Amino acid sequence: MTPGQRFDQAIARFDAANAEDPNRELAEGRERPKALLYAERLTAMLARLVPNASEALRLAARCQHLQRWKIPRADYPMTLDGYFRWRTRLRDFHVDLAGAILADVGYDEATIARVGFLTRKEALKTDPEAQALEDVVALVFLESYLADFVAEHGEYDESKLADILTKTAKKMSARGREAALTVITLPSPLAPVVRNAMNAVPAAARPKRAR
Repeated sequence: MTPGQRFDQAIARFDAANAEDPNRELAEGRERPKALLYAERLTAMLARLVPNASEALRLAARCQHLQRWKIPRADYPMTLDGYFRWRTRLRDFHVDLAGAILADVGYDEATIARVGFLTRKEALKTDPEAQALEDVVALVFLESYLADFVAEHGEYDESKLADILTKTAKKMSARGREAALTVITLPSPLAPVVRNAMNAVPAAARPKRAR
């Protein structure tokens, strides 16, 4: 098997797993499995932000929320501690499942470990690829999910929304914040508050670009 064939097999296995998602989202006139659509959007955004992304980073983007629906938020207490426990369990689940798939199609331990490391996003600001993945996740949220998020949380006033978006902006790199203003298409009614949040974060040293 060539490296290209191995990569294609891994992507196909990730997509098959996410295609099992019983939750559906309407996109371009047809219903799609939510998890699969999200993975495709991450891949497309990565190509826009980091055209020469490494194989490990492309794999990590595609398996970021692998079968996420199997561990619902409702299974954990609706508290801050419950939220963090849920997030930790999700990360472990995604990493373990992706690792098993990657091993099955023939990836070596070093690549599997690297994909797992990137999936966890535990080295933001210090690892360029982990930061690039965080930027991609944030940009996909802003472009494709922010409007629905606001609609689902009608109780949030503008101040609360601004606070959430500012926290998102602080996790992004300077390049990611710039992309939020110049690369993606923002929901028109929400564009001003997004721009304010991105511009509110003080300029910092630009992280090294992921290659």
